[in-house]
Amino acid sequence: MSSMDKMWASFVAIGLMAGASFLISYARSRTKGAIRMILSIIAFLMFVPILLYMIVSIL
Repeated sequence: MSSMDKMWASFVAIGLMAGASFLISYARSRTKGAIRMILSIIAFLMFVPILLYMIVSIL
């Protein structure tokens, strides 16, 4: 994998991490009940591709 591909993989991981952080912050401060739970689960599930992109960018 080229260095540029690794760079883009790390940018995607950073973007997903920012999105997950915003989503969990929004869910905890502005929502209640089932919506809060759904948004939190979505933010948690975003960490699977974040982890994969992170591993790809390191190797």
